[in-house]
Amino acid sequence: MTAPRILVVDDESDLRELLEITLVRMGLDVDCADCLFAAREHLARNDYALVLTDMRLPDGLGIELVREVSATCKSTPIAVITAFGSAENAVAALKAGAFDYLSKPVGLDQLRLMVQSALRMHRTDGGSHDVGAQPAACASRLIGQSAAMQDLRAQIARLARSMAPVAITGESGSGKELAARDIHAHSARADKPFIAVNCGAIPEALMEAEFFGYRKGAFTGANDDRDGFFQAANGGTLMLDEVADLPLPMQVKLLRAIQERRVRKVGATVEEPVDVRLVSATHQNLAECVEKGQFRQDLFYRLNVIELRLPPLRERLDDIGLLADTILERLVPPDSKVILTPQALAALRSYSFPGNVRELENILERALAFANDGVIEVADLALKAVAPAAHALTTQPPQTPKDKVQDEMAPEQAAPAVPPARTAGDDGELPRSLPEHLDNVERDIIRRALEKTHFNRTQAAELLGISFRQLRYRMQRLSIHEPDS
Repeated sequence: MTAPRILVVDDESDLRELLEITLVRMGLDVDCADCLFAAREHLARNDYALVLTDMRLPDGLGIELVREVSATCKSTPIAVITAFGSAENAVAALKAGAFDYLSKPVGLDQLRLMVQSALRMHRTDGGSHDVGAQPAACASRLIGQSAAMQDLRAQIARLARSMAPVAITGESGSGKELAARDIHAHSARADKPFIAVNCGAIPEALMEAEFFGYRKGAFTGANDDRDGFFQAANGGTLMLDEVADLPLPMQVKLLRAIQERRVRKVGATVEEPVDVRLVSATHQNLAECVEKGQFRQDLFYRLNVIELRLPPLRERLDDIGLLADTILERLVPPDSKVILTPQALAALRSYSFPGNVRELENILERALAFANDGVIEVADLALKAVAPAAHALTTQPPQTPKDKVQDEMAPEQAAPAVPPARTAGDDGELPRSLPEHLDNVERDIIRRALEKTHFNRTQAAELLGISFRQLRYRMQRLSIHEPDS
Protein backbone atom coordinates (compact mmCIF):
# COMPACT_ATOMS: atom_id res chain seq x y z
CA MET A 1 0.00 0.00 0.00
CA THR A 2 1.41 3.40 -0.99
CA ALA A 3 2.18 5.74 1.90
CA PRO A 4 0.23 9.03 1.97
CA ARG A 5 2.17 11.93 0.43
CA ILE A 6 2.55 15.31 2.13
CA LEU A 7 3.63 18.61 0.54
CA VAL A 8 5.60 21.01 2.78
CA VAL A 9 5.92 24.60 1.54
CA ASP A 10 8.32 26.81 3.50
CA ASP A 11 11.28 29.04 2.60
CA GLU A 12 13.15 28.31 5.87
CA SER A 13 15.39 25.35 5.10
CA ASP A 14 15.87 24.37 8.77
CA LEU A 15 12.14 24.25 9.49
CA ARG A 16 11.48 22.48 6.19
CA GLU A 17 14.04 19.81 7.11
CA LEU A 18 12.59 19.40 10.62
CA LEU A 19 9.07 18.94 9.24
CA GLU A 20 10.28 16.48 6.60
CA ILE A 21 12.17 14.33 9.14
CA THR A 22 9.16 14.26 11.50
CA LEU A 23 6.72 13.30 8.75
CA VAL A 24 9.03 10.62 7.29
CA ARG A 25 9.29 9.06 10.75
CA MET A 26 5.49 8.86 10.75
CA GLY A 27 5.76 6.65 7.64
CA LEU A 28 4.76 9.35 5.15
CA ASP A 29 6.23 10.40 1.81
CA VAL A 30 7.20 14.06 1.71
CA ASP A 31 7.78 16.61 -1.05
CA CYS A 32 9.19 20.05 -0.24
CA ALA A 33 8.90 23.44 -1.93
CA ASP A 34 10.41 26.78 -0.99
CA CYS A 35 7.98 29.06 -2.85
CA LEU A 36 4.51 29.24 -4.37
CA PHE A 37 5.77 28.53 -7.87
CA ALA A 38 7.44 25.25 -6.84
CA ALA A 39 4.40 24.27 -4.77
CA ARG A 40 2.09 24.74 -7.76
CA GLU A 41 4.36 22.54 -9.89
CA HIS A 42 4.19 19.75 -7.28
CA LEU A 43 0.38 20.08 -7.03
CA ALA A 44 0.07 19.80 -10.80
CA ARG A 45 2.01 16.50 -10.83
CA ASN A 46 0.89 14.73 -7.61
CA ASP A 47 -2.06 14.12 -5.35
CA TYR A 48 -1.47 14.92 -1.68
CA ALA A 49 -3.07 13.80 1.56
CA LEU A 50 -2.08 17.12 3.15
CA VAL A 51 -0.48 20.41 2.13
CA LEU A 52 1.36 22.32 4.86
CA THR A 53 2.37 25.87 3.91
CA ASP A 54 3.97 28.86 5.58
CA MET A 55 1.97 32.11 5.43
CA ARG A 56 4.86 34.23 4.14
CA LEU A 57 6.74 33.01 1.06
CA PRO A 58 9.25 34.74 -1.25
CA ASP A 59 6.80 35.05 -4.16
CA GLY A 60 3.51 35.56 -2.31
CA LEU A 61 1.34 34.58 0.63
CA GLY A 62 0.39 31.10 1.72
CA ILE A 63 -3.26 32.17 1.84
CA GLU A 64 -3.17 32.31 -1.98
CA LEU A 65 -2.28 28.62 -2.00
CA VAL A 66 -5.04 27.95 0.54
CA ARG A 67 -7.64 29.46 -1.79
CA GLU A 68 -6.30 27.59 -4.84
CA VAL A 69 -6.19 24.19 -3.12
CA SER A 70 -9.64 24.72 -1.54
CA ALA A 71 -11.09 25.56 -4.96
CA THR A 72 -9.36 22.95 -7.16
CA CYS A 73 -8.39 20.08 -4.82
CA LYS A 74 -11.40 19.83 -2.55
CA SER A 75 -10.37 16.44 -1.12
CA THR A 76 -6.90 17.72 -0.12
CA PRO A 77 -6.77 19.40 3.29
CA ILE A 78 -4.35 22.32 3.57
CA ALA A 79 -2.91 23.71 6.81
CA VAL A 80 -0.88 26.87 7.41
CA ILE A 81 2.07 27.79 9.61
CA THR A 82 1.71 31.23 11.18
CA ALA A 83 4.12 33.40 13.11
CA PHE A 84 3.84 33.43 16.90
CA GLY A 85 0.92 35.60 18.03
CA SER A 86 -0.51 36.07 14.51
CA ALA A 87 -4.06 35.17 15.45
CA GLU A 88 -5.45 37.33 12.64
CA ASN A 89 -3.51 35.37 10.00
CA ALA A 90 -4.70 32.06 11.41
CA VAL A 91 -8.33 33.22 11.41
CA ALA A 92 -8.02 34.58 7.86
CA ALA A 93 -6.56 31.27 6.64
CA LEU A 94 -9.33 29.25 8.28
CA LYS A 95 -11.97 31.46 6.70
CA ALA A 96 -10.27 31.03 3.32
CA GLY A 97 -10.66 27.26 3.60
CA ALA A 98 -7.63 26.04 5.57
CA PHE A 99 -8.13 22.78 7.43
CA ASP A 100 -6.03 23.84 10.43
CA TYR A 101 -3.01 25.89 11.46
CA LEU A 102 0.24 25.61 13.45
CA SER A 103 1.98 28.46 15.25
CA LYS A 104 5.73 29.00 15.26
CA PRO A 105 7.74 27.62 16.91
CA VAL A 106 6.09 24.46 15.62
CA GLY A 107 5.39 21.89 18.34
CA LEU A 108 6.02 18.40 17.01
CA ASP A 109 3.27 16.89 19.18
CA GLN A 110 0.77 19.33 17.70
CA LEU A 111 2.10 18.61 14.22
CA ARG A 112 1.57 14.87 14.61
CA LEU A 113 -1.96 15.33 15.97
CA MET A 114 -2.86 17.65 13.10
CA VAL A 115 -1.42 15.30 10.47
CA GLN A 116 -3.35 12.36 11.91
CA SER A 117 -6.59 14.37 11.75
CA ALA A 118 -5.84 15.41 8.16
CA LEU A 119 -5.14 11.81 7.12
CA ARG A 120 -8.42 10.64 8.65
CA MET A 121 -10.28 13.32 6.72
CA HIS A 122 -8.45 12.53 3.48
CA ARG A 123 -9.29 8.83 3.79
CA THR A 124 -12.96 9.75 4.32
CA ASP A 125 -13.03 12.03 1.27
CA GLY A 126 -10.93 9.81 -0.97
CA GLY A 127 -12.46 6.49 -0.02
CA SER A 128 -15.80 4.99 -0.81
CA HIS A 129 -17.67 8.26 -0.18
CA ASP A 130 -20.29 6.36 1.78
CA VAL A 131 -20.95 9.31 4.07
CA GLY A 132 -21.13 11.79 1.24
CA ALA A 133 -23.39 9.54 -0.77
CA GLN A 134 -26.07 9.53 1.89
CA PRO A 135 -28.91 11.97 1.42
CA ALA A 136 -28.36 14.97 3.62
CA ALA A 137 -31.89 14.76 5.03
CA CYS A 138 -31.37 11.15 6.18
CA ALA A 139 -27.89 11.67 7.61
CA SER A 140 -28.79 14.86 9.45
CA ARG A 141 -30.41 15.27 12.84
CA LEU A 142 -31.88 18.56 11.58
CA ILE A 143 -35.25 17.73 10.03
CA GLY A 144 -36.80 19.71 7.22
CA GLN A 145 -36.88 20.12 3.45
CA SER A 146 -37.26 23.89 3.29
CA ALA A 147 -34.68 25.94 1.38
CA ALA A 148 -33.30 27.25 4.67
CA MET A 149 -32.68 23.74 6.01
CA GLN A 150 -31.15 22.47 2.78
CA ASP A 151 -28.76 25.41 2.79
CA LEU A 152 -27.96 24.77 6.45
CA ARG A 153 -27.10 21.12 5.81
CA ALA A 154 -24.88 22.13 2.89
CA GLN A 155 -23.02 24.55 5.18
CA ILE A 156 -22.57 21.84 7.81
CA ALA A 157 -21.11 19.46 5.21
CA ARG A 158 -18.52 22.11 4.28
CA LEU A 159 -17.71 22.98 7.87
CA ALA A 160 -17.18 19.32 8.76
CA ARG A 161 -14.05 19.22 6.58
CA SER A 162 -12.27 21.89 8.62
CA MET A 163 -10.78 22.24 12.07
CA ALA A 164 -11.90 25.88 12.20
CA PRO A 165 -13.88 26.79 15.34
CA VAL A 166 -17.56 27.27 14.60
CA ALA A 167 -19.89 29.63 16.46
CA ILE A 168 -23.52 28.49 16.20
CA THR A 169 -26.09 31.20 16.79
CA GLY A 170 -29.82 30.84 17.04
CA GLU A 171 -32.79 31.28 19.30
CA SER A 172 -33.43 28.96 22.20
CA GLY A 173 -34.89 25.66 21.01
CA SER A 174 -33.75 26.03 17.40
CA GLY A 175 -31.44 22.98 17.51
CA LYS A 176 -27.93 24.33 18.14
CA GLU A 177 -26.67 21.15 19.78
CA LEU A 178 -28.12 19.04 16.96
CA ALA A 179 -26.20 21.17 14.45
CA ALA A 180 -23.00 20.72 16.48
CA ARG A 181 -23.52 16.95 16.56
CA ASP A 182 -24.06 16.96 12.78
CA ILE A 183 -20.79 18.83 12.24
CA HIS A 184 -19.02 16.21 14.34
CA ALA A 185 -20.80 13.26 12.72
CA HIS A 186 -19.89 14.40 9.19
CA SER A 187 -16.24 15.06 10.06
CA ALA A 188 -13.21 12.79 10.18
CA ARG A 189 -13.60 12.89 13.98
CA ALA A 190 -16.93 11.04 13.92
CA ASP A 191 -15.43 7.99 15.64
CA LYS A 192 -14.01 10.15 18.46
CA PRO A 193 -15.88 11.66 21.45
CA PHE A 194 -18.38 14.48 21.20
CA ILE A 195 -18.61 16.33 24.52
CA ALA A 196 -21.30 19.00 25.06
CA VAL A 197 -20.87 21.36 28.02
CA ASN A 198 -23.43 23.88 29.28
CA CYS A 199 -21.19 26.73 30.41
CA GLY A 200 -24.00 28.36 32.38
CA ALA A 201 -24.61 25.28 34.53
CA ILE A 202 -21.12 24.98 36.09
CA PRO A 203 -20.35 26.85 39.34
CA GLU A 204 -17.58 29.38 38.76
CA ALA A 205 -15.40 27.91 41.52
CA LEU A 206 -15.38 24.51 39.77
CA MET A 207 -14.94 25.66 36.17
CA GLU A 208 -11.18 25.27 35.85
CA ALA A 209 -11.25 21.78 37.36
CA GLU A 210 -14.19 20.74 35.17
CA PHE A 211 -12.63 22.02 31.95
CA PHE A 212 -8.99 21.04 32.49
CA GLY A 213 -9.14 18.30 35.15
CA TYR A 214 -7.15 18.10 38.38
CA ARG A 215 -4.45 16.15 40.17
CA LYS A 216 -4.95 14.14 43.31
CA GLY A 217 -4.63 16.39 46.36
CA ALA A 218 -5.00 19.62 44.37
CA PHE A 219 -7.82 20.70 46.71
CA THR A 220 -10.05 19.27 49.40
CA GLY A 221 -12.02 16.38 47.94
CA ALA A 222 -9.60 15.69 45.07
CA ASN A 223 -8.99 12.09 46.06
CA ASP A 224 -7.92 10.91 42.58
CA ASP A 225 -6.62 12.30 39.31
CA ARG A 226 -9.44 13.31 37.02
CA ASP A 227 -9.59 14.41 33.38
CA GLY A 228 -11.53 17.50 32.36
CA PHE A 229 -13.74 18.20 29.36
CA PHE A 230 -10.77 18.92 27.09
CA GLN A 231 -9.12 15.56 27.85
CA ALA A 232 -12.46 13.75 27.52
CA ALA A 233 -12.98 15.27 24.05
CA ASN A 234 -9.38 14.63 22.92
CA GLY A 235 -9.38 13.71 19.24
CA GLY A 236 -13.02 14.72 18.91
CA THR A 237 -15.26 17.74 19.33
CA LEU A 238 -15.96 19.90 22.37
CA MET A 239 -19.17 21.93 22.28
CA LEU A 240 -19.35 24.97 24.56
CA ASP A 241 -23.06 25.62 24.88
CA GLU A 242 -24.14 29.06 26.15
CA VAL A 243 -20.52 30.20 25.95
CA ALA A 244 -21.57 33.80 26.69
CA ASP A 245 -22.19 32.73 30.30
CA LEU A 246 -18.49 32.06 30.93
CA PRO A 247 -17.05 34.39 33.60
CA LEU A 248 -14.17 36.61 32.48
CA PRO A 249 -11.43 34.81 34.50
CA MET A 250 -12.37 31.52 32.84
CA GLN A 251 -12.40 33.19 29.43
CA VAL A 252 -8.71 34.05 29.86
CA LYS A 253 -7.82 30.42 30.65
CA LEU A 254 -9.94 29.11 27.80
CA LEU A 255 -8.24 31.49 25.36
CA ARG A 256 -4.81 30.16 26.35
CA ALA A 257 -5.97 26.55 25.94
CA ILE A 258 -7.26 27.34 22.44
CA GLN A 259 -4.11 29.20 21.40
CA GLU A 260 -1.60 26.74 22.83
CA ARG A 261 -3.69 23.59 22.31
CA ARG A 262 -2.36 22.48 25.66
CA VAL A 263 -4.05 22.38 29.06
CA ARG A 264 -2.73 22.13 32.59
CA LYS A 265 -4.70 20.30 35.23
CA VAL A 266 -5.35 22.01 38.54
CA GLY A 267 -2.44 21.09 40.79
CA ALA A 268 -0.16 20.04 37.89
CA THR A 269 3.10 21.72 36.91
CA VAL A 270 3.21 20.71 33.25
CA GLU A 271 0.82 21.14 30.35
CA GLU A 272 -0.41 18.30 28.15
CA PRO A 273 -1.35 18.58 24.45
CA VAL A 274 -4.99 18.16 23.42
CA ASP A 275 -6.48 17.77 19.95
CA VAL A 276 -9.98 19.22 20.15
CA ARG A 277 -12.24 20.84 17.58
CA LEU A 278 -14.25 23.60 19.27
CA VAL A 279 -17.89 24.39 18.50
CA SER A 280 -19.54 27.14 20.56
CA ALA A 281 -23.20 28.05 20.77
CA THR A 282 -25.26 30.81 22.32
CA HIS A 283 -28.63 32.46 21.95
CA GLN A 284 -27.06 35.81 22.91
CA ASN A 285 -25.38 38.29 20.57
CA LEU A 286 -21.68 37.78 21.32
CA ALA A 287 -20.66 40.96 19.51
CA GLU A 288 -22.91 42.97 21.82
CA CYS A 289 -21.46 41.12 24.83
CA VAL A 290 -17.98 42.15 23.67
CA GLU A 291 -19.05 45.78 23.35
CA LYS A 292 -20.51 45.71 26.86
CA GLY A 293 -17.28 44.28 28.25
CA GLN A 294 -18.93 40.99 29.22
CA PHE A 295 -16.97 38.85 26.76
CA ARG A 296 -13.32 39.09 25.74
CA GLN A 297 -12.77 40.38 22.23
CA ASP A 298 -9.75 38.12 21.59
CA LEU A 299 -11.71 35.04 22.64
CA PHE A 300 -14.64 36.15 20.46
CA TYR A 301 -12.38 36.23 17.38
CA ARG A 302 -10.95 32.80 18.25
CA LEU A 303 -14.36 31.17 18.63
CA ASN A 304 -16.22 33.08 15.92
CA VAL A 305 -14.00 32.07 13.00
CA ILE A 306 -17.01 30.70 11.12
CA GLU A 307 -20.55 31.59 12.13
CA LEU A 308 -23.45 29.21 11.53
CA ARG A 309 -26.90 30.72 12.00
CA LEU A 310 -29.86 28.45 12.67
CA PRO A 311 -33.16 29.78 11.33
CA PRO A 312 -36.05 30.02 13.81
CA LEU A 313 -39.02 27.78 13.17
CA ARG A 314 -41.19 30.73 12.07
CA GLU A 315 -38.84 31.17 9.07
CA ARG A 316 -39.44 27.59 7.89
CA LEU A 317 -43.10 26.90 8.59
CA ASP A 318 -43.23 24.52 5.61
CA ASP A 319 -41.22 22.04 7.71
CA ILE A 320 -43.81 21.86 10.49
CA GLY A 321 -45.71 18.92 8.94
CA LEU A 322 -42.55 16.80 8.65
CA LEU A 323 -41.37 17.86 12.11
CA ALA A 324 -44.74 17.05 13.67
CA ASP A 325 -44.81 13.59 12.08
CA THR A 326 -41.28 12.84 13.29
CA ILE A 327 -42.00 14.04 16.84
CA LEU A 328 -45.26 12.08 17.06
CA GLU A 329 -43.54 8.91 15.85
CA ARG A 330 -41.10 9.28 18.71
CA LEU A 331 -43.78 10.04 21.31
CA VAL A 332 -46.30 7.38 20.34
CA PRO A 333 -45.76 3.61 20.90
CA PRO A 334 -45.21 1.61 17.68
CA ASP A 335 -48.56 -0.18 18.01
CA SER A 336 -50.53 3.07 18.33
CA LYS A 337 -51.65 5.52 15.69
CA VAL A 338 -52.10 9.28 15.97
CA ILE A 339 -53.73 11.61 13.44
CA LEU A 340 -53.07 15.34 13.26
CA THR A 341 -56.13 16.89 11.62
CA PRO A 342 -55.63 19.34 8.70
CA GLN A 343 -57.15 22.10 10.83
CA ALA A 344 -54.65 21.40 13.64
CA LEU A 345 -51.76 21.39 11.17
CA ALA A 346 -52.95 24.71 9.72
CA ALA A 347 -53.12 26.16 13.24
CA LEU A 348 -49.55 25.07 13.90
CA ARG A 349 -48.39 26.67 10.65
CA SER A 350 -50.00 29.97 11.63
CA TYR A 351 -48.32 30.01 15.06
CA SER A 352 -45.11 32.00 15.62
CA PHE A 353 -43.33 29.46 17.90
CA PRO A 354 -41.24 31.72 20.15
CA GLY A 355 -39.78 28.52 21.65
CA ASN A 356 -39.02 27.01 18.22
CA VAL A 357 -38.80 23.21 17.77
CA ARG A 358 -38.60 22.60 21.51
CA GLU A 359 -41.94 24.37 21.94
CA LEU A 360 -43.45 22.33 19.10
CA GLU A 361 -42.41 19.14 20.93
CA ASN A 362 -44.05 20.37 24.15
CA ILE A 363 -47.25 21.35 22.34
CA LEU A 364 -47.58 17.95 20.65
CA GLU A 365 -46.77 16.05 23.85
CA ARG A 366 -49.48 17.98 25.68
CA ALA A 367 -51.93 17.52 22.79
CA LEU A 368 -51.48 13.75 22.95
CA ALA A 369 -52.68 13.79 26.55
CA PHE A 370 -55.91 15.59 25.55
CA ALA A 371 -56.57 13.89 22.20
CA ASN A 372 -59.57 11.57 21.86
CA ASP A 373 -58.99 8.26 20.07
CA GLY A 374 -55.59 9.44 18.82
CA VAL A 375 -57.01 12.38 16.84
CA ILE A 376 -55.40 15.74 17.61
CA GLU A 377 -57.78 18.65 17.06
CA VAL A 378 -57.05 22.39 17.20
CA ALA A 379 -58.41 22.63 20.75
CA ASP A 380 -56.00 19.89 21.89
CA LEU A 381 -53.02 22.04 20.88
CA ALA A 382 -53.98 24.79 23.35
CA LEU A 383 -51.97 27.34 21.39
CA LYS A 384 -51.37 30.66 23.07
CA ALA A 385 -53.23 33.52 21.43
CA VAL A 386 -50.71 35.96 19.97
CA ALA A 387 -52.15 39.28 18.80
CA PRO A 388 -50.38 40.57 15.68
CA ALA A 389 -50.09 44.04 17.14
CA ALA A 390 -49.38 42.93 20.70
CA HIS A 391 -46.24 45.01 20.91
CA ALA A 392 -47.95 48.10 19.60
CA LEU A 393 -50.79 47.69 22.10
CA THR A 394 -48.45 47.35 25.05
CA THR A 395 -46.61 50.51 24.11
CA GLN A 396 -49.77 52.62 23.89
CA PRO A 397 -51.45 53.98 27.05
CA PRO A 398 -55.13 53.04 27.50
CA GLN A 399 -57.55 55.44 25.88
CA THR A 400 -59.62 57.74 28.03
CA PRO A 401 -63.16 58.78 27.05
CA LYS A 402 -61.71 62.15 25.97
CA ASP A 403 -59.24 60.38 23.68
CA LYS A 404 -62.05 58.39 22.09
CA VAL A 405 -64.03 61.55 21.39
CA GLN A 406 -60.99 63.16 19.75
CA ASP A 407 -60.42 60.04 17.60
CA GLU A 408 -63.98 60.33 16.30
CA MET A 409 -63.61 64.03 15.45
CA ALA A 410 -62.89 65.12 11.88
CA PRO A 411 -59.22 65.73 11.07
CA GLU A 412 -59.64 69.48 11.10
CA GLN A 413 -61.36 69.34 14.51
CA ALA A 414 -58.95 66.92 16.15
CA ALA A 415 -56.38 68.17 18.59
CA PRO A 416 -53.06 68.75 16.86
CA ALA A 417 -50.61 65.92 17.29
CA VAL A 418 -47.23 66.62 18.83
CA PRO A 419 -44.75 66.73 15.93
CA PRO A 420 -41.78 64.37 16.13
CA ALA A 421 -38.46 65.85 17.13
CA ARG A 422 -36.35 66.89 14.18
CA THR A 423 -32.80 65.65 14.33
CA ALA A 424 -31.55 66.24 10.81
CA GLY A 425 -31.77 70.02 10.89
CA ASP A 426 -34.22 72.82 11.54
CA ASP A 427 -35.64 72.52 8.03
CA GLY A 428 -36.70 68.93 8.71
CA GLU A 429 -34.66 67.47 5.86
CA LEU A 430 -33.41 63.92 6.21
CA PRO A 431 -29.65 63.40 6.59
CA ARG A 432 -27.78 62.36 3.46
CA SER A 433 -25.95 59.65 5.44
CA LEU A 434 -27.65 58.19 8.50
CA PRO A 435 -24.50 56.51 9.92
CA GLU A 436 -22.52 59.76 9.56
CA HIS A 437 -25.33 61.75 11.15
CA LEU A 438 -25.59 59.35 14.11
CA ASP A 439 -21.81 59.44 14.55
CA ASN A 440 -21.95 63.24 14.70
CA VAL A 441 -24.71 63.13 17.31
CA GLU A 442 -22.82 60.56 19.40
CA ARG A 443 -19.56 62.53 19.05
CA ASP A 444 -21.26 65.71 20.27
CA ILE A 445 -22.81 64.00 23.31
CA ILE A 446 -19.52 62.36 24.34
CA ARG A 447 -17.59 65.63 23.97
CA ARG A 448 -20.13 67.44 26.14
CA ALA A 449 -19.86 64.75 28.82
CA LEU A 450 -16.07 64.94 28.71
CA GLU A 451 -16.07 68.73 28.96
CA LYS A 452 -18.49 68.57 31.89
CA THR A 453 -16.16 66.17 33.75
CA HIS A 454 -12.98 68.03 32.70
CA PHE A 455 -12.04 65.02 30.53
CA ASN A 456 -12.24 62.53 33.41
CA ARG A 457 -13.22 59.50 31.29
CA THR A 458 -14.33 57.43 34.28
CA GLN A 459 -16.79 60.10 35.43
CA ALA A 460 -17.91 60.74 31.83
CA ALA A 461 -18.69 57.04 31.36
CA GLU A 462 -20.76 57.04 34.56
CA LEU A 463 -22.55 60.18 33.41
CA LEU A 464 -23.45 58.51 30.09
CA GLY A 465 -24.44 55.22 31.72
CA ILE A 466 -21.83 53.12 29.87
CA SER A 467 -18.69 51.29 30.92
CA PHE A 468 -15.23 52.87 30.79
CA ARG A 469 -14.28 50.31 28.12
CA GLN A 470 -17.27 51.24 25.97
CA LEU A 471 -16.40 54.93 26.25
CA ARG A 472 -12.79 54.29 25.27
CA TYR A 473 -13.90 52.24 22.28
CA ARG A 474 -16.30 54.95 21.12
CA MET A 475 -13.68 57.68 21.55
CA GLN A 476 -11.28 55.70 19.37
CA ARG A 477 -13.93 54.99 16.73
CA LEU A 478 -15.10 58.60 16.60
CA SER A 479 -11.54 60.07 16.77
CA ILE A 480 -12.21 62.01 19.98
CA HIS A 481 -8.91 63.09 21.57
CA GLU A 482 -8.11 64.83 24.83
CA PRO A 483 -7.03 68.48 24.44
CA ASP A 484 -3.32 69.21 24.64
CA SER A 485 -2.41 70.47 28.12
